[in-house]
Amino acid sequence: MPFTCTRRTAVTTAALLAATGVTPAQAAPAPGPVTERHLGPRLVELGFDSPALAGRGTVALLTPRGWDRRGPRDRWPTLYLLAGGDGDHTTWTTLFQVQELAQLRDILVVMPAMPLFGFWTDWWNGGKGGTPAVRTHVLREVMPLVEREYGAGTRRAAAGESQGGFGVLGMAARVPGLFRAVASFGAPVHPVRHAEMWLSGAAYVGVDGHRIFGDPWRQWDVWLDWDPYRHAAGLRSTRVHLSSGDGTPGPLDGDEPDPHIPGTEKWVALADDGVVSVTEAVCGEETRLLGARLKALGAPVTTRIHPGTHSGTYGHRELRVALPTLVDALRPAGPGPR
Repeated sequence: MPFTCTRRTAVTTAALLAATGVTPAQAAPAPGPVTERHLGPRLVELGFDSPALAGRGTVALLTPRGWDRRGPRDRWPTLYLLAGGDGDHTTWTTLFQVQELAQLRDILVVMPAMPLFGFWTDWWNGGKGGTPAVRTHVLREVMPLVEREYGAGTRRAAAGESQGGFGVLGMAARVPGLFRAVASFGAPVHPVRHAEMWLSGAAYVGVDGHRIFGDPWRQWDVWLDWDPYRHAAGLRSTRVHLSSGDGTPGPLDGDEPDPHIPGTEKWVALADDGVVSVTEAVCGEETRLLGARLKALGAPVTTRIHPGTHSGTYGHRELRVALPTLVDALRPAGPGPR
């Protein structure tokens, strides 16, 4: 059921915008005229011209009960879902089938798209910045738009698969209080530790990875600045659910091996016996490290390492494991607006 926006929640929104370098005045205008496509009983896709992406922005909404009869002050708890490296937001409704989850019937689910291998990051671009500025797109364009026009509330949680997990953890750590809970599934959560691995992955899909964070030797400070492990202290008051495969065959794997990615030979040679997915093995190691760091900081963290490869089939399962934590965090903390 929706809750009514109050002065208290409006101040919270203003404070979060200020923390991300955005004033309410900057966030107020929509990025461009918004188109709406109704794709199903609860599924709406928004499109608009995005200055941060220098192109078209696309966001899918899985709407809660009563949303189509909403008033201008109605708001719902909101779950943001960030896609993996292909940036395909439709994966959440095709592979993950979030529309089938009864726990989300009273929650607005926001699923933005991302440019290929965008890493949910404002790209370095040789020190010049500019586009694509994917983090800015989420925080300055998508979030203000859905909170202003589509009933998104300030009780927020977020989850992401692969690069999406990196995105939600990075945003939550750098802006404490932005999300009440976050979850990542098979994600590069400490990428500076395996920089060459992620640069090779970018090259494999035709993207110049140096445009994202720079050279890991010359721009070490840039890599560190975007690394969730570096900002782990910012997650001490956020519920965190981390999961990853260990790269060995698991119960949900098919017969297709992971593709060979040129430039990853070092990590293949260093992998433990039985590893068939070096990408997921690396994600698993980074997940263990971040989980241990958060535990040492006293953060409310759960870490799950399981057999499995870098496949969305595990994200499908792990989202359902994490969902009670995410949904519980979206409940009102006490008496107040719903």
